[in-house]
Amino acid sequence: MKDKRMPMPLLVGTRRIAKERIGKKRPIIYTIALVVLFWTMFDSIMSYITPLLIQERGFSNSMIGIIIGSSSIIGALFDFLICKFLKNINFRRIFLIMFLICSLYPLLLWKSNTIGLYLFAMAVWGVYFDLYGFGIFNFVGRYTKSDDHSSSFGIVQVFRTLGGLLAPLIVGLVIVESVDWKAFSLGWLFLGIAFIFFIALIFLTRKSKPSLNNFSEQPRRKNLLVELHLWKKIGRKMIPVLFLTFFLFFIEAFFWTIGPLYAETVNIKQFGGIFIAAYVLPALIVGWYIGPLTKKIGKKRTAFLSLLIGSLILSSFAFLPSFFMVVPIVFVASCFISVSLPAINAAYADYISESPQVEGEIEGLEDSAFNIGYVIGPILAGVLSDVLSIPLAFSMLGVIGVISSLVLLFATSKKIVIDIKPSEL
Repeated sequence: MKDKRMPMPLLVGTRRIAKERIGKKRPIIYTIALVVLFWTMFDSIMSYITPLLIQERGFSNSMIGIIIGSSSIIGALFDFLICKFLKNINFRRIFLIMFLICSLYPLLLWKSNTIGLYLFAMAVWGVYFDLYGFGIFNFVGRYTKSDDHSSSFGIVQVFRTLGGLLAPLIVGLVIVESVDWKAFSLGWLFLGIAFIFFIALIFLTRKSKPSLNNFSEQPRRKNLLVELHLWKKIGRKMIPVLFLTFFLFFIEAFFWTIGPLYAETVNIKQFGGIFIAAYVLPALIVGWYIGPLTKKIGKKRTAFLSLLIGSLILSSFAFLPSFFMVVPIVFVASCFISVSLPAINAAYADYISESPQVEGEIEGLEDSAFNIGYVIGPILAGVLSDVLSIPLAFSMLGVIGVISSLVLLFATSKKIVIDIKPSEL
């Protein structure tokens, strides 16, 4: 999931005015949240069954990783195109295209049986995921006040996380011997429910005047050399936080690639969703405690230390005697790892606040780190699971996390300053 940083909501106006403003927008925000909930359940079901289906067609774990990783390469390319050609298109049209592509994806996935067809299916997956992200930002930017952006994204993110939690639990019970029409029908069912709420959203937004003055972008620079210079200069200063972003999404991609396959190794395939749910659930819990932590020990240090502790716990994975011990260990490890992302997101928000003139470049670098994590994560997950076994692959992931977090802790300066001169813009 591509999470973009939004500033914390400002406390402006009287309580009565704020209450009236939020009250008017509440049906719209919760309707889009319900669209996101059921769409995420569809997308998470597809994420869960994709590696299982490819494996059933006779491909190795390494090839599964390469195939799944290709979707983020296409996503990165589409990021560039979508910004060029879909700048002024309303969210309704974006979501309509997204729903159409989503409805075709399960059929395309089911019919694929060669590497070429699977790569094409992954390209479609990458495109519809990017359309979702662009549509959400378009909607929130146009139909909510700037002071409500953070709270609106917060509500949407909670529903998205909930969908990612429920989907593997449900589809894990449906898949017994192999991936069949039941799993695909389940995905289409949730997609259909999401579309019904989308139709309701269209009617609701027709009565709501878009807040177009609040939907603006940093101007894009025409000189490519200037843009490359800024990316290089800012990227050098932000290497620690960019690497952490990369590694956190690397972990996420790692889990979603071979996590569904892990259940087969313990002969309880129908309960494989529990494993992924144990990884996803902490994201709904830990957010409430991050603020006090970052105030005491700092944003970057909180992120690095939580990754260190979570990785240490995860490194014990291969030495656990049963699946029912693995699940709580994954949950506890994820509780710590899940602290890292919002903590480092807060650091990004600080950099943007301090250097708003290069907001686009900072967000672009973060997005690149995300995409690289989702390219390399599945590939390494597949290779390590083939070479070592799936349990050892997860333990190796923990070891890599321990080493990375220790290097980040000792090599990162306390204060990262992005000093861009006006002449460089």
